[in-house]
Amino acid sequence: MFVPLFALPLTIHLIITVADGVPKLDVAASCRAAAAATQTKDRLQTCLDSEQRSHDKLVKEWLDYTPVDRVNCSKAIIQFEPTYTELLTCLEMARDVKKLK
Repeated sequence: MFVPLFALPLTIHLIITVADGVPKLDVAASCRAAAAATQTKDRLQTCLDSEQRSHDKLVKEWLDYTPVDRVNCSKAIIQFEPTYTELLTCLEMARDVKKLK
């Protein structure tokens, strides 16, 4: 398979970043969209608080997940407005599927 050279630095950077720790995500855009959709005053803060709890859990459990799952889940959520909740859910599902086998 042909991989353009310009694509390699991004892939390598993502792997290195993910290996170092929980990726830094800007969840504000996603939370603003959720707040706008519900038109509830406190929805933005509720969303940001929830994302902080998910981030804290990821920081605590990051090394409990396999490096392959950390990279795969990070790449899977990065397309739009990624959130820590999506990343955590992906990692938990990957872990749980392995337990079933």
